Amino acid sequence: MATIKKKTIGKQTYYYLEHTIRKHGAIQKKETYLGKKIPKNIEDIKKQFLSDIYKEKWHSVLDKIKKGFLVEVKKIPASVESKQKAAFVIKFTYNTQRIEGSKLTLRETANLLEDGITPKNKPLKDVKEAEQHKKVFYEMIEYKKDINLQIVLYWHKGLFELTKVDIAGKIREYQVIISGSKFIPPLAVGVYPLLNDFFSWYERSKKTFHPVELAALVHLKIVTIHPFSDGNGRISRLLMNFILQRHGYPMLDIPYENRSSYYTALERSQVKLNESIFVQWFIKKYIKENKRYLKIEE
Repeated sequence: MATIKKKTIGKQTYYYLEHTIRKHGAIQKKETYLGKKIPKNIEDIKKQFLSDIYKEKWHSVLDKIKKGFLVEVKKIPASVESKQKAAFVIKFTYNTQRIEGSKLTLRETANLLEDGITPKNKPLKDVKEAEQHKKVFYEMIEYKKDINLQIVLYWHKGLFELTKVDIAGKIREYQVIISGSKFIPPLAVGVYPLLNDFFSWYERSKKTFHPVELAALVHLKIVTIHPFSDGNGRISRLLMNFILQRHGYPMLDIPYENRSSYYTALERSQVKLNESIFVQWFIKKYIKENKRYLKIEE
């Protein structure tokens, strides 16, 4: 997090932005001069300051991941690639559903999505939503246009049209709360304006942010707006992977077992109104999950 520091020399006060990072095991301090007064656009300056730090620290690593990933993809036969994609769908569906309370195990999810075997003594809702998530996932990766409100509503409807028809593809019109979280979602009256702001921001920003940062921000912003009664996390994780695969980067699965740090990063960003908290968590997680691609050479 970038913090404002002041230095007094004689009778004059000078202001700086300061941020510390860990690089190669050592703590480094980054600093930029603001002036003798704190600028009115300080929040914009903070975002640019942090963006420049991320660019220096992480962008080259992320680009190496993409390069290694694309080299590997070129070597994989089409039939094998199809199997790998199917394996990712199973894990991603299991984890994204499990995070939201599904009772299906990974093995049950695999049996269901691969062989059509319905698990015994498990909620029918969880079964149907897993099947629909797989369906929407494949629709998502085949979608050639860019995201807009209509396609987000369509995908949300696809997730819930068999289990929660009353909310499927519909923007909420009432206040909701998130169990166990300090974050309170926006009032219903503000949801449509916030969505309009989001898509305006996306059109302005999709070519200026690094694709992995963009994926993190899209995830964070959608889940913070919380436009739906249910399924906000699932939609935001689908959109996250839409951005990644659209730009040629490997998609990301957030394991259920790691949900605590994931929840914490989201909540801290939301409560502190500081997007960089989640972006930093996301990029570190992304690099950790894809470090094997750093070793692939052409």
